[in-house]
Amino acid sequence: MKAQNAVRDFNVSLRECANFAKKGITHICKNIGDGSVFGGRGCGTPEERKAQEYMADQMRKYADEVKIEDFKVAPWAFMGWVLVDVILALCGTLIYWLPQIPYNKFIAFGLFCLALLFAIMEFLFYKQFLDVFCPKKTSCNAVGIYKPEGEVKQRIIFSGHADSSQEWRFSHWGGPPALLGGIIGAFSGFVVNLVAGILFIANHFAGEPFLSDDVQKYMVWGLTAWVPLYCVCFFFCTWGKYVQGANDNLTGCYGAICVLKFLKDNDIRFKHTEVVALTTGGEECGLRGAKAYSKAHNKECKEIDTVFVGLETFRDYDHFAIYKRDMTNTTANSPIACAILKEGAKRAGRDLPYENVFFGSSDAAAVSQAGIHATCLAGMDPAPPRYYHTRGDTYKNLCFNSLENGIEIAIQTAFVFDEVGLKEPQ
Repeated sequence: MKAQNAVRDFNVSLRECANFAKKGITHICKNIGDGSVFGGRGCGTPEERKAQEYMADQMRKYADEVKIEDFKVAPWAFMGWVLVDVILALCGTLIYWLPQIPYNKFIAFGLFCLALLFAIMEFLFYKQFLDVFCPKKTSCNAVGIYKPEGEVKQRIIFSGHADSSQEWRFSHWGGPPALLGGIIGAFSGFVVNLVAGILFIANHFAGEPFLSDDVQKYMVWGLTAWVPLYCVCFFFCTWGKYVQGANDNLTGCYGAICVLKFLKDNDIRFKHTEVVALTTGGEECGLRGAKAYSKAHNKECKEIDTVFVGLETFRDYDHFAIYKRDMTNTTANSPIACAILKEGAKRAGRDLPYENVFFGSSDAAAVSQAGIHATCLAGMDPAPPRYYHTRGDTYKNLCFNSLENGIEIAIQTAFVFDEVGLKEPQ
């Protein structure tokens, strides 16, 4: 049954949900923090906690049970690898110029290898690799549970993340070209240094050296050419200053809450399907909230059929998509969950494409890695857009049509899952 068949004035109820979401997002952006473009909600900050408590209070109007679950996190670890890598790269380059240090080229090569390891583990695979070395804070997830009429036999979780990002200055300065250019440029320096390091080491052990002293000197000069770009990377983020994150991702948070609101307002309870609204903390510092939730609730999510639907950035109407692969294309989301979401989108009038997250990740990836069926719905230009992780992501930059459509897709998906359970819709 489509959601509109269960409610006489479906469009009116949907519009009420969208207006409720817009009002809530605006309130958080204007009144939690200092209200400026950098009045956001970093992981483990008082602003993140206040936003979670505010949304939990709103969940209590519609959910049967609401709880806030704390977890420990090292917020600096995820993006901190950028600063660590810059320092390692500068030290490695300097050591190339100090032949008086024994095995200086070996040491420099080792530093670049270590820097690449940090980048791969933290950014590519989102591992909690540097956390052990960093100070801890307390973040939290807010969970609202809407129970069925009878026994819980299956569960669907709708989730957005409550924290916001530090500004990515490259995006603010020049949009996608500057962001991708800076990242590719810096990584190319690491690759060239690794290749040069291998040549230096091979030359050292060769019976007859194939690199003359002059050639090695020219190579070191060439490697030094990347130093200005490494220095610019010191300013990659506005360290400690967080954007409002109205679209990314308060729209996803309110998409989840609005599923509960729609069901409660229209006195709808599924027979055996539990519906959960989850607002996670710490997504912007390595999916930490989703990881914490998946660990704490792994057993219950596997005891009965459970689907997790990550809701991300309902902003760019023409770019809504269902993400089958995540975490820079290294993690597969559940085909069944994706098919359920696709059917929900069809009932909302959208035949959405399947896409892959080729840069970055969403909470769905962490849940998929925990062995729980997960998928992600996002409405954001993957270029990425100019507002992504910049001061442009304010409540004034919301797109009401996209917000409403994302909420409708989530609502329809809940009805699809209630009908078909954990199998692909026919």
